[in-house]
Amino acid sequence: MPGAIYAEGLVKTFGDVRALDGVDLDVPEGTVLGLLGPNGAGKTTAVRVLTTLLRPDSGTAVVAGIDVLKHPNEVRRCIGLSGQFAAVDEYLTGRENLQMVGQLYQMSARDAKARAVELLERFNLADAADRPAKTYSGGMRRRLDLAAALVVSPPVMFMDEPTTGLDPRNRQQLWEVIEELVSGGTTLLLTTQYLEEADHLAHDICVIDHGKVIARGTADQLKAQTGGERVEVVVHQPDQIAPARTVLERFALGGAGEIAVAEHTRKLTIPVTGGAKLLAEVIRELDGRGVEIDDIGLRRPTLDDVFISLTGHRAELEDEENGGAAGAEDATGAKTKKTRKETAK
Repeated sequence: MPGAIYAEGLVKTFGDVRALDGVDLDVPEGTVLGLLGPNGAGKTTAVRVLTTLLRPDSGTAVVAGIDVLKHPNEVRRCIGLSGQFAAVDEYLTGRENLQMVGQLYQMSARDAKARAVELLERFNLADAADRPAKTYSGGMRRRLDLAAALVVSPPVMFMDEPTTGLDPRNRQQLWEVIEELVSGGTTLLLTTQYLEEADHLAHDICVIDHGKVIARGTADQLKAQTGGERVEVVVHQPDQIAPARTVLERFALGGAGEIAVAEHTRKLTIPVTGGAKLLAEVIRELDGRGVEIDDIGLRRPTLDDVFISLTGHRAELEDEENGGAAGAEDATGAKTKKTRKETAK
């Protein structure tokens, strides 16, 4: 049975650009899917299709059991969306923005007001509640936009790089809000380029590049595919690199050819298998040969390693000046700013 968010064979082109090239997704109810990929990979285009803002050229999309193409208005009633750009009315106050969204969703004025107060407190905006949004910093606007997406506590949420531009404290706070929502049964599709965010929040991860899904699985499964533990050793003096390398040759998978040496930092890295037990042996051998070390550790693959392995480079964060992702473009080459009204109809 398809999940709360389901897509099969989604294709979307813009001229010569094939933004989506047969994308399949399946997100079980009450879980978080992390959608990762480099800039221009098609993440935002996929979100816009699933939230009825774009119509695909072909393929199937179902959200909360409702066909996105046949019944877009019904889909909009049961989703929340926070896009890459803060979609707030800068001439309204923070309180008025949230009350307006509530009333667009057919909430009573009283309920909309109460919900606005609750969300302003949750997102640390109570002190600025009655200031026009145009006086907010970029991070404050981002938090107000995220609060607006949660006004009606929808069963299905889409968050497109929601924490870009937030400081670490507010990012952690949003993570707590997301975990609370999901524990209450909300299903979330989250696009992000903060890989630790996907590692922390997502039950499953889907990596997309050039409009195609190139890998999927849990964070641990993807890390296992990347392979390999590594021992990293930092020796105390440059002249100890050579004897340390001699010791490490017998532990390195693939032999001496697999040892990476960074002369300027005095660090040697080797691929290994054996975990903490092997690390203890390495330490004993280095000590026995009189090699003085400043640091040593066993490193397992991270999602950053997965990303590099699959796409050929690290995740690229959008320009965080001027409030985060302003000016970012998706595979269409066009800015993806949208109004809150489009999803509240």
